[in-house]
Amino acid sequence: MKYKRVLLKLSGEMFGGEKRKGLDFDILNKYANEIKGVFLQGVQFTIVVGGGNFIRGRELSGINRATADYMGMLATVINALAFQEVLESIGVQTRVMTALEIRSVAEPFIRRRALRHLEKQRVVIIAGGTGNPFFSTDTAAVLKAIELECQIILKATKVDGVYSSDPLVNPYALKYTHLDYREVIDKNLGFMDSTAISLSMEHNIPIIVFSIKDYGNITKIVAGESVGTMISKGG
Repeated sequence: MKYKRVLLKLSGEMFGGEKRKGLDFDILNKYANEIKGVFLQGVQFTIVVGGGNFIRGRELSGINRATADYMGMLATVINALAFQEVLESIGVQTRVMTALEIRSVAEPFIRRRALRHLEKQRVVIIAGGTGNPFFSTDTAAVLKAIELECQIILKATKVDGVYSSDPLVNPYALKYTHLDYREVIDKNLGFMDSTAISLSMEHNIPIIVFSIKDYGNITKIVAGESVGTMISKGG
């Protein structure tokens, strides 16, 4: 395998399947089995989960934004616990770590402890975002990739890469195979917030945006095949 330590970002929508709401355990089992296949080849996985299948803080009206964001962080914990159960049911050891203090259900995120879990061949699932309101789970994913010295960030989406506009709306949208970090910010492509992209650029961690719907894509990427859109220095 080309990459030995990767960070996989799963949005909350991925947990809800076609409805993009609640939990679709058929879909979660599909993801888990592919991760297991790569994991058994010695690849270390950190998974950062979103919570949009339950709550999107920025979309809640009538609630203070900080409170709404904390509600969204709690939603990510639900997803992390669900995915932990699915992975462990097929024999993959996991640990859920969270930026929020919920000791009865998850470990607090401590960098050295997370690294130890990875070295002991456990999948680390991280919930709670950054632990602070006003920051996305994409930013949390990049921060954790930096802290845990991951070689690449895999951002799973419902489309097969980054496009010039939404391909589900515009059939003439142009797909990019490679982009420089600066291009992403300048073009305001919107698949990740600018804070996350800037952090990736500063620490030179490549990002691959790919479709999670196509079984086998994670395996292909980790093996070094060209899938989706690569965002890196120089494109």
